[in-house]
Amino acid sequence: MRFNDREEAAKQLTEKIKVDEPKNTIVLAMPRGGVPLGLTIANEFNIPLDVILAKKIGHPMNSEFAIGAMAEGGEPLMNDDIHVSATWLEKRVKQITDEIDRRRAIYSEVIEKQSLTDKHVILVDDGIATGHTMFAAIESVRSKKPLSISVAVPIITEDTFKALEKVVDNIYYVQIPEAFLGSVSAYYENFPQLDDYKVQQLLGNQSI
Repeated sequence: MRFNDREEAAKQLTEKIKVDEPKNTIVLAMPRGGVPLGLTIANEFNIPLDVILAKKIGHPMNSEFAIGAMAEGGEPLMNDDIHVSATWLEKRVKQITDEIDRRRAIYSEVIEKQSLTDKHVILVDDGIATGHTMFAAIESVRSKKPLSISVAVPIITEDTFKALEKVVDNIYYVQIPEAFLGSVSAYYENFPQLDDYKVQQLLGNQSI
């Protein structure tokens, strides 16, 4: 099963989501690809939308190989079986923190940061493979003392689903493929890359 685009995926995902307390629920979209889906969900249930910024930490010898991740307001979440120089890691964490702060400043021009304390939080992305950034986002959200944490994604690998089940209250999804195709983009006919200013435009319009 492939989605035509993020908008189609968002519509199918919205049908799976249950919101019991809309006045006490917040959608947290993960930029960049999660924002179109987060907008659809927030509009459907008439609930506030914010974003949470997270970024994987790539290995110093191969940046595409994730050894951890971190999200704004949270500590780095590292793979226990990977060891790197403490000096290198400190420098990389500082670089990522600066990038997250820069991007938050761009989004803050059009969207107000929401308090997550005593709220039901729905974390939204356009798909999850390994889940490094999602797990980092969950830990960051948990530190804000929400009432509950749910994850909503159109596509998720089976292993990551099983791991997420242990740390969140609900997982809303459209499909868990038996054999993952290697990337989230493989499940979309149209999967355009979104830059920060396109995301800012989407958030400013509050519609897609």
